[in-house]
Amino acid sequence: MRKILFTLALGITSWGSMAQQAVIRNPEIESLVRQVSSDSLKKYIYDLSGFHSRHTLNTDEKNGMIAAQRYVLSKFNQFAKASKGRMTAQIEEFVTPGDGRRIVADSKVANVVATLKGTNPNDKRIVVVSGHLDSRNRDVMDADGAAPGANDDGSGVAVVLELARVLAQKEFSSTLVFVAFTGEEQGLKGATYLADKAKSEGWQIEAVLNNDIVGNSNSSETLISNNTVMRVFSESVPLAEDERGAAIRRSTNSDNDSPSRQLARYIKEIGERYVDHMEVKLIYRSDRFLRGGDQTPFMRNGFTAVRMSEMNENFLHQHENVRVENGIQYGDLPEFMDFEYLRKVSAVNLSSAASLANSAGMPQEVRIDVRGLTNKSELNWKAPLQGKAKGYYVLMRETSSPMWEKKFFTTETSISLPYSKDNYFFAVQSVSESGEESLAVFPSPQTR
Repeated sequence: MRKILFTLALGITSWGSMAQQAVIRNPEIESLVRQVSSDSLKKYIYDLSGFHSRHTLNTDEKNGMIAAQRYVLSKFNQFAKASKGRMTAQIEEFVTPGDGRRIVADSKVANVVATLKGTNPNDKRIVVVSGHLDSRNRDVMDADGAAPGANDDGSGVAVVLELARVLAQKEFSSTLVFVAFTGEEQGLKGATYLADKAKSEGWQIEAVLNNDIVGNSNSSETLISNNTVMRVFSESVPLAEDERGAAIRRSTNSDNDSPSRQLARYIKEIGERYVDHMEVKLIYRSDRFLRGGDQTPFMRNGFTAVRMSEMNENFLHQHENVRVENGIQYGDLPEFMDFEYLRKVSAVNLSSAASLANSAGMPQEVRIDVRGLTNKSELNWKAPLQGKAKGYYVLMRETSSPMWEKKFFTTETSISLPYSKDNYFFAVQSVSESGEESLAVFPSPQTR
C-alpha cells in the first residue's frame, strides 16, 4: 500500500483523530478577527434602530427605509476607501410584483450591495455575507408604525457592515459580496431577486452566509442566558436536487452530507478555531418552525447557503409593537441586545468567509470505489478548477458522527485507506498554498 501522510495543521506524520490535533491559526485571519469591534456593532445597531421604520414598503426618505438604505450605502462607501478601488457599492432597485398577501401592488424596492473584487482574475468564485435591512412590528403590513428592528435584523446587517469594514483592507483570491436585503419580512423578496439574478447570470457562488437574528443571548420563557453558543441551520435534502442527485443520495445514505451541511461543518470548525468561548451548534433543519430566511431562495436555485442565528431567542422583542404591557417591555429595541455576543458571531462569520475566499477551489469529480468487496476505502478526484492546491485533506467520520473525526493529507489525487467504506463516511477538500481549506466534497460511488 502506498504510504499515506496523515497530517494535522503541523504536518505530523502519524495516525490520529482530529480531537488530538494541535491546530495552528493563520496569523492574518487572527489579526482580522481581533479587529471586529463590539463598539462598531453597537453604533450600527443604534443608528439603524433610530430610523422610525425600515418596513420594505415605507417610503419616508428622511426617517424610513429609503434613508436606512442610504445609510448602509454611505457606510459601504466609507469602508471602500481602504480597498484601493477593489470595493464598490450600490443601491440596486427592482420591482417586486404584488402578491395579494404581503405586497399589495407592484412596488419598487432595493437591496444595498457592496462587492469586494477578488485579486485573482482566474478565480470566479463568490462568497456572499448577508442580512436583511427591513423591519416590522406585529402587523406585517404596517409600513408606517414604529419598527426599530434592532435584532431582527439590524443585527444581521451590522454583521455585514462590520465584515465589510474589516475585510475591505485585505486582498482575497475570490470575490466577497456583502448584502443588506429588502423584503425579507414580505416574503424573501430581495434575496429571491438576487438569487434569481445570480443563477441567470451564471455566478459561481461558493457559499452564502445569511445572518438573521444574531444579537441576543437571553431567551424568553426559559430565561436562559448564554453568550457562548450560536446556531447554523442547513438543509439536508437540497431544494434543487435532481433525479440523479436523489439517486446518489439514496444509494450512499448521505442525507447529512449536502453541500449546505458541509458549509455548516466548515463554519463550525473554522469559527471555533478562531473565536474563543463560542460553540457553533449544527442544526439539522433549513430553518425554524413557522419562520424562513434569505438563504432559502439561494438553496432553491442550487447554491450552497446556511442561516446563522442566535441560540436563545427572546420573542418579546421580535415582531412586536414597542410598548409596556403588564410591566413588560415589548419591541425590538437595541437595549435588549448583547454586543459582545454579536462580536463573536461576527468573528465566526469573518473567519469563515476569509478562509473560504482565500482557499483553493473544491476538488472535482470526487469518487469512492465501490466495485468490490473490501475492508479498505479508495478515493480519487481531480484538481480544483480555480486556485492552486498544495494538497488535499481526506476527511473521515463515523456514520453516526456530525463532524469529521480524522484528516489524512496527501499531495496526490487519490488515496487508499485501511478503513472499510461500509463503516465510515468520507469527503475531500483542497488545501491552498497558505493553508486555507476548501469546502468538503462528498464522494459519488465509482461503479465502473
